[in-house]
Amino acid sequence: MSFVKSPLPEIDASAISNIAVFSNLTMEQLQQVKALLRRKNFTAQSTLMLVEQAGEAVYFILSGTLKVHVEQKDGTDVIISILGPGEIVGELDLLDSGGRSANVVTLEETSLLWMDRASFKQCMQTMPVMVFNLACTLAARLRLANAQIQALAALDAECRVARQLLGFSDRYGQPQPNGDMHIPIRLTQSDIACMVGASREHVNKILVSYKERGYISVDSSYRITIRDQAALVRRCGR
Repeated sequence: MSFVKSPLPEIDASAISNIAVFSNLTMEQLQQVKALLRRKNFTAQSTLMLVEQAGEAVYFILSGTLKVHVEQKDGTDVIISILGPGEIVGELDLLDSGGRSANVVTLEETSLLWMDRASFKQCMQTMPVMVFNLACTLAARLRLANAQIQALAALDAECRVARQLLGFSDRYGQPQPNGDMHIPIRLTQSDIACMVGASREHVNKILVSYKERGYISVDSSYRITIRDQAALVRRCGR
């Protein structure tokens, strides 16, 4: 695990409130949470946790992108999810003590807050809003997983890519003045391919086609901007 060796700014209560699990907490509760949090920056390709490893901390993403994945015995990599700012990761083991269920790696330089197991449980026991927020987060992930399973079974690869891009837009999209929707997390062709069950070459052709038709644009940092959301919706039949 590699850390970024630079001074870390003080944790700001307003930044904490942007984390989904801490939303709608009172200022007093945010200050209590702030006292329990620590901040750390990681370089790209840093491993945060390994499958079946005992979990002693839960992480909250301030900036950057994390990949949650499981490596199969045949060497293939199955991506469970790609997470961006505002998300929580590592909470399952802190809830049931069953060990980490997946590997988690940073895809780029990433800034995280973290809290130890005892402190996280203390917050959950004394702040009902946090319990509700976490339940909403887990429900949203389950709903997304159900949609992905249905898509893999019923849709062709081009439809699956469109649906995946719209899903990231729904969760992380930043509206632009011209009506475009910017997705501020790192999404490579390889990672999208793993998530939609297609080859990287096939996904490359699909994304090139989408760019040529003016549906999307992709910058040098692998950030995708949706320029014609209605076209993607029509393409995936959503």
